[in-house]
Amino acid sequence: MNNTREIICTALARAQAPCATSSFQAECVVLMHLLRAERGDLPVLFLDTCHHFAETLRYREEIVRAWQTNLVVLRAAEPRVGLWQAESADACCRRHKVEPLFTALEQYDLWFTALRRDQSPSRAHLREVESFRLPSGRTIQRISPLAAWTTGDVWAYAQRHAVPLLPLYERGYTSIGCEPCTSLPLDPANPRSGRWGGQKLECGIHIEAT
Repeated sequence: MNNTREIICTALARAQAPCATSSFQAECVVLMHLLRAERGDLPVLFLDTCHHFAETLRYREEIVRAWQTNLVVLRAAEPRVGLWQAESADACCRRHKVEPLFTALEQYDLWFTALRRDQSPSRAHLREVESFRLPSGRTIQRISPLAAWTTGDVWAYAQRHAVPLLPLYERGYTSIGCEPCTSLPLDPANPRSGRWGGQKLECGIHIEAT
């Protein structure tokens, strides 16, 4: 945790067009808190999937208003509510998350994420600073300053700095995405086991184009 601010400051100093993404989960809001201390006008990209919990959207507005966040709302060119059920969760994630995000990232050269290694086996080898290739073939820098943090670190930071967190955590949710594909954890030892019914690990936005 000691070098988190150094990672952020070094990345910002080298970037011409940086941004961050946030789903307004605990780690995302902690990262936003860290970033706003260095770059208050940093664009924060939020994917409006048309399937969010109402609580998530209300909380998002509270944080954006209190922190005067430069929020950029992204939405699919042709949203389809219920696509997860009509076709598949993969198709829904691809249309409402992957495609709009990768399109938006074309105008940035640096992308801050709140990914952590302890979240999932698919993130176990995450590096704080790495190149990320978009579907167009263009490469940008992906910065994950919280990569080495634990869930305990995130919650301790939030408590120490009086950062309010999404109320859904109080109802027992441990990883929060779209409402239809998010449940209480199926495995108490795995915080992300309530996502997609435990059938997959990633929505696709953190996977490089092949």
